[in-house]
Amino acid sequence: MKYVSTRGQIDPVPFQEAVLMGLARDGGLLLPEHFPDVRDRLDAWRALPYEQLAFEIMSRYIGDIPADDLRNIIRKSYERFRPVPAGGAVLGQGPQIVPVRSVGPVYLLELFHGPTYAFKDVALQFLGNLFEYVLGRRNTEMNIVVATSGDTGSAAIHGVRGRSNIRIFVLHPAGRVSPVQELQMTSVLDDNVFNIALEGTFDDAQSIVKALFRNLPFKDARHLGAVNSINWARILAQIVYYFYAAFRVMDATGSQKVSFSVPTGNFGDIFAGYAAARMGLPTDKLILATNENDILSRFFSTGDYARGTVVPTLSPSMDIQIASNFERWLYLHAGNDAAQVRAWMEAFAQTGSIHVSPRTGEERLDPWLVAGRADTNQTNETIRAFWTEYGYTLDPHSAVGVSVALRKPNPANTPLICLCTASPAKFPDAVIGAAGSEAAVHEAGIDALQGALTRKTTLPNSVKAVEDFVAAHC
Repeated sequence: MKYVSTRGQIDPVPFQEAVLMGLARDGGLLLPEHFPDVRDRLDAWRALPYEQLAFEIMSRYIGDIPADDLRNIIRKSYERFRPVPAGGAVLGQGPQIVPVRSVGPVYLLELFHGPTYAFKDVALQFLGNLFEYVLGRRNTEMNIVVATSGDTGSAAIHGVRGRSNIRIFVLHPAGRVSPVQELQMTSVLDDNVFNIALEGTFDDAQSIVKALFRNLPFKDARHLGAVNSINWARILAQIVYYFYAAFRVMDATGSQKVSFSVPTGNFGDIFAGYAAARMGLPTDKLILATNENDILSRFFSTGDYARGTVVPTLSPSMDIQIASNFERWLYLHAGNDAAQVRAWMEAFAQTGSIHVSPRTGEERLDPWLVAGRADTNQTNETIRAFWTEYGYTLDPHSAVGVSVALRKPNPANTPLICLCTASPAKFPDAVIGAAGSEAAVHEAGIDALQGALTRKTTLPNSVKAVEDFVAAHC
């Protein structure tokens, strides 16, 4: 398997090269040349433990890492998760790394049992081990530069902290992440970790990171690497849990298909589900759920992709108005026409908006994707209802996904899997505000952060300021 750019101006590259490249050298995003069709493997995979399923899926995209080495990377990647026992509302048998829980009218896929209590751990623990493997064999180093709206930064830091051949520079929007999210990043004092509070939004931080990667002489001289979901390995690791959750729910219900609802900001997590559907996972709908920062829900409803102003919400990890991974969907929608993608992206850069039409003969932009938004009141109502009726506490991001999903028509009564992307313990103010103090959840690893020593550097919203800081510290 080789990887191509959505902009079409680089030669196909093997997996390891794609991982180190992060953002393609022509400014595009990397995608596999094709999505493997695994429909004939579904029955054989249904009973596999998570790590074995991960190997079966990932090995179809990775042709340049020996099988035993890949198995070892996967095994190490999930050693720090807190397995949840099966039984009761938790589907399956044995300890679950990503448990699926039956709660009221939905199935909740809990993705927050890793070291930083967020779904980003599923991919970034894998990516940290993958980087160490590849860099060690090439006897080289990497300086990771990453923008975060909250959870990616801490998960990335905990994936690479203390590794001798990797440094990480994390840009978060100053004052626009939750106090717990900031503490999870800034309390890590390892010498290879640099936290930058950027005086701007997440979109500003992401734009700066992309600018650094487009500066090819700087990127090459400083050995820059990416862990945002622009890195294909992030998407690959996330594909696995869509298969795993679908198998658990289909086994429990006898259904032949499932639907997923995904709280969405940067389009990476839902694109992993989209890739799973293209591989043959029996998928009815992928429900794209946004908060008030609804550029994506507006697009899939109208075809208009138009930049707006970032609105701070209860779900800060979704406070995004430019979704980096959206370009991957555009490339597939255009029939792998890189010239069309370049035209769209150039127009968006110049005007802040583009319009995309359905394919000829189709009424919708995509057969799988449907979209909606949940505002602050609807998010609060959902947190309160699930606590009151089922005794289950949702974090505000997960509540957005549940709220939108329950308002979508489901005439076939397809089982609905809602992705829970963070522990509610990371957002105590939002939970207490919506449902009262009794709904608050405590995690020992989060409570221990209170009063911790922290370190960060505040920088202006400037490419030059960040470039100079990275150069000075690597």
